[in-house]
Amino acid sequence: MEQLTNERRVVLGLQHMVAMFGATILVPLITGLDPSVALISAGIGTLIFHFVTKRMVPVFLGSSFAFIPPILAAAGGGASFGKIGIGIFCAGLVYLAMAGLVMLIGPGFIRKIFPPIVTGPVIAVIGITLAPIAISQAEGVWLIAIVTLIATVVAAVWFKGLFKMLPILTGFIVGFFFAWFWSAVSDFSMPFDALKDADWIAWPNFVLGDLAFDWDVIILIAPIALVTMIEHVGDILANGRVVGKDFFKEPGVHRTLMGDGLATATAGLLGGPPNTTYSENTGVLAVTQVYDPMVLRIAAGFAILLGFIPKFGGLLRSVPVPVLGGLSVVLFGMIAAVGLRTLVEGRVDFTKVRNMIIAGMILVFGLGISGLSAPLAITFGDTSIQISGLALGALVGVVANLIIPGAEKVEE
Repeated sequence: MEQLTNERRVVLGLQHMVAMFGATILVPLITGLDPSVALISAGIGTLIFHFVTKRMVPVFLGSSFAFIPPILAAAGGGASFGKIGIGIFCAGLVYLAMAGLVMLIGPGFIRKIFPPIVTGPVIAVIGITLAPIAISQAEGVWLIAIVTLIATVVAAVWFKGLFKMLPILTGFIVGFFFAWFWSAVSDFSMPFDALKDADWIAWPNFVLGDLAFDWDVIILIAPIALVTMIEHVGDILANGRVVGKDFFKEPGVHRTLMGDGLATATAGLLGGPPNTTYSENTGVLAVTQVYDPMVLRIAAGFAILLGFIPKFGGLLRSVPVPVLGGLSVVLFGMIAAVGLRTLVEGRVDFTKVRNMIIAGMILVFGLGISGLSAPLAITFGDTSIQISGLALGALVGVVANLIIPGAEKVEE
């Protein structure tokens, strides 16, 4: 392969930063977290991941969508961002515990507990659970949401080359400027106060000084790591197929889990959303055929730099909610569709009763609990524990797959 110059690495790194940008900032904009801190924690998390994985795996870590429901539930219950940060930190610890278990037992253990019959329905539940959020955002001004949605779909389907990999950013820009136009011809107003009041350079609003322990928030947020581990395993396998290497063996899936866990724990301490491996950047790798991990580290540097420019963060907070709704319709729908694709690619046989039972229980527990007005509360004496539908659905699926006879053999 042609030797990369430093100049070309910088350009490619900027390209990767653009690829992750739309999805990474959408999570804090929905949950109320600071988008500038989200960019910084994504950049720092990516650098931590690369250090832990021996600088071998070309992955970028961005904001995780799976944590949106429990974060919103915690915030709706009055939890401060400091308490939510500790919950996210503990989610990182769950990753680290799994990484230690994999070191002892071997990577075949991960393949056994997260086969397609479990991963497919769980990923579908993530997207379907998020669907009401997208609709509630879009209904503010449906016209703006629909224009944003159409622009995103056009970019994803009809654009070519790299631009085909950036539909969220395209929809984001088109929706923002259409909303600006709509504010000039209607009574709709753009929320520009955050942009006007922001400085050009300043220290971000980290939550380090406000961190607080709340057991209820921890129980609500931390178990979602079981869900994002499923995404992690799928992304690492996909990344390895694109690059032509088996990252499960070297540097080892225990290291990738450890890197993701440390990144998520760090994000929690800073006040950013939890991190997860991004398939958007794996897509860019496939298009450019440049697999140098240094390029991803340069992208991380760009993300950190943007996070220290409050004026940029103020611009992000000025994005109208219906624009986010149009983007969310596409993103959340695609997450659900990826779950179905996982079942198809895994050739899951639904003529087998066990597979129907496992998938059915994941869907019912995952969607049923998520549809309640509040998370499921389980009481032990004077102690009440809240469990999210996503976490319970994933746990039920893993246990059911292990105890119901007839599971497919997995490659160790």
